Amino acid sequence: MYKDIFGISGSVLMLALSLNASAVSSTPYDTINAAAASDNIDSSPLRGGLTALFGSGGNITVLSGADGKFLVDGGIALSKLRLTAAIDAIGPEPLKYLVNTHWHWDHTDGNEWLHNAGATIIARPQTLKDLKSTIRIEEWGHTFTPVPPAALPTVLVSKEKIMEFDGERIVIRPYLPSHTNGDLVVYFTRADVLATGDTYWNGLYPFIDHEVGGGIDGIIRAANLDITAAGDNTIIVPGHGPLSGKQKLIEYRDMLVDIRNKVSSLKSKGLSEEQAIAAKPSAAYDGTWGTSIINPALFVHLVYISLPTSH
Repeated sequence: MYKDIFGISGSVLMLALSLNASAVSSTPYDTINAAAASDNIDSSPLRGGLTALFGSGGNITVLSGADGKFLVDGGIALSKLRLTAAIDAIGPEPLKYLVNTHWHWDHTDGNEWLHNAGATIIARPQTLKDLKSTIRIEEWGHTFTPVPPAALPTVLVSKEKIMEFDGERIVIRPYLPSHTNGDLVVYFTRADVLATGDTYWNGLYPFIDHEVGGGIDGIIRAANLDITAAGDNTIIVPGHGPLSGKQKLIEYRDMLVDIRNKVSSLKSKGLSEEQAIAAKPSAAYDGTWGTSIINPALFVHLVYISLPTSH
């Protein structure tokens, strides 16, 4: 069963994230953390020794076998007890590797305890830089500060990296700036399972981290690369949302392209951000993609500010 903390309590999160909302009792960061602190971790066995875990921030992929456990993303540390139990339930093998698909806390906040439990952390150089920096994300209502040394990645990936682990050929691919400035996608080739990180949000508008160089054009480019990597039978573990196949990923890409083009047209005509939001360029998709954490107004805002200004 799929459960993502970004897909529950949608009305609360939409209120917290609305650009026009009045003061709320907690920030979106606080709300998401509260869900991670209290919700169960759901487990979905895949194939080839792989399991997907849901409920601790971003989705987590676990490969487990004789060589140990290889994780893609580590969730939010407030889920540690439940996440530990879920990981242990997969098998007794020790933690060996943890890939950070990007720097955001809902994917990396577990770095310290997972490293202390035995995992070597793999990430982009940009992710290392961001984890060592102070970064304000207005849309989350939070300023992120440098993480402890034990939470920092020590194996850095600047070009495609191939690892053999537990009989699996794992391809770790860096992308140009898309969701953030340092996204990685992980493909388990023999099992044919693709873990996309936040380059793909299934059934949800994606967050675009413009503070570190992410943008709508980059996330469309990343979606196209994900489509190229996926086959007809590939199981796709998105950064958020339920498990997916290739067709749903194509629908996601097509949605991004259409909204991007509509917002770009409004911006090129000189409409302000507020006017563009009021024009509802995402209306055709809101009922499917805009019902949870990234509401339509916020997504149009993210697209608008990441597009170049016409002169």
